[in-house]
Amino acid sequence: MPEDNSGQDRRDARDPWLLDTHELGRRPGSSLPVRREIPVGTALGVPDVITVPEGAPVSVDLLLESVVEGVLVTGSAVAPTEGQCSRCLDPMKGTVEVDLTELFAYPDSTTDETTDPDEVSRVVDDRIDLGPLVRDAVVLALPLVPLCSDDCAGLCTGCGVKWADLDAGHGHETIDPRWAALVERLEESEAQVADGSEDSEPSAPAGSFPDDTSANGSDR
Repeated sequence: MPEDNSGQDRRDARDPWLLDTHELGRRPGSSLPVRREIPVGTALGVPDVITVPEGAPVSVDLLLESVVEGVLVTGSAVAPTEGQCSRCLDPMKGTVEVDLTELFAYPDSTTDETTDPDEVSRVVDDRIDLGPLVRDAVVLALPLVPLCSDDCAGLCTGCGVKWADLDAGHGHETIDPRWAALVERLEESEAQVADGSEDSEPSAPAGSFPDDTSANGSDR
């Protein structure tokens, strides 16, 4: 008894990434424009770097054309992005736009371009699945090093504050490691003097020194 796939078909029919090509009728030269917004099921990209957030709408503007081998899809997709600047770590939002070109081959197509099932997308039950095509294109188009601006100066390595928020003459004194211990001791000594905690040289009490006989002539 053949397996009942009606439930699968109904679920697939509601998938917004599936496009029905029945109108094309396998008539080479016929075309069908498609414009819609499709939410992504899971976030695309690299978490904490840059992503198209889960549920974000992807706007697609496509033309489906019937050709001898199948259905040729051309057009573009635009999606919102969120992430952080890789230099200053500020949150940032933007968009990513990709151009799309893909041939979805008919199941019985046997040309050199459409015989490898691992490399060629297929028309299944007069429908094509845009999901893998758009997801792959968007992920590849996301920047590896996202920047809030091309001239972002990043953070000061000494204090971690954004260079854009610091004065022009901002800097940190760099001490040769060979002198670091001496500088530390000098700073400690200066702090003790400032606090009055360093012992001062005691003064000798009156009469504590022997008489200078050479001065009073007592030896003469």
